[in-house]
Amino acid sequence: LDGLAGTGLVQQVLHHTTNRGKGAALKSGIAAATGTVIVAQDADLEYDPAELPRLLAPIKEGRADAVYGSRFQGGPHRVLFFWHAIGNNLLTLVSNMFTNLNLTDMETCYKMVRADLLKRLPLTAERFGIEVELTARLAQAGARIWELPISYSGRTYAEGKKITWRDGLAAMFHILRYNLFPPRGKWRER
Repeated sequence: LDGLAGTGLVQQVLHHTTNRGKGAALKSGIAAATGTVIVAQDADLEYDPAELPRLLAPIKEGRADAVYGSRFQGGPHRVLFFWHAIGNNLLTLVSNMFTNLNLTDMETCYKMVRADLLKRLPLTAERFGIEVELTARLAQAGARIWELPISYSGRTYAEGKKITWRDGLAAMFHILRYNLFPPRGKWRER
């Protein structure tokens, strides 16, 4: 990526001296972003960047503040682990109960959000809890969220997948934490 910086394909590459987690990386990227819409793309390419223009449409048309790409709405996908799907469905269900949303994939990496909204959300998670926290904060801010189907080419453990049941327990804790104890302040005002 460093070699692509400034070529027009990649505007800027940010680095942390130590791996502080996905949440820390996203917060640094959000702070440095200069565009009107922000989305994260994980380096493992389980999600296809060619689908991003389709996800952008509801925001460009003024119908949405955020768009989630759902791996569970019928897009093409690599069939992998039964228990991962069950765990994701359970986490999404519990998140929906607290946020009063009707998402099918709360843990999706593809969360495209208007930059002005995203920059004012008080995000604190340093690791994967950022996925749960972002959903909670968007719901608490009254964001208009759309979901669209995306393709998904998930990795196996042999290919480098690292998520385990412990991550599911941590996500459940984060759902409770971020929904029951939102930060004070004027960040919810439009």
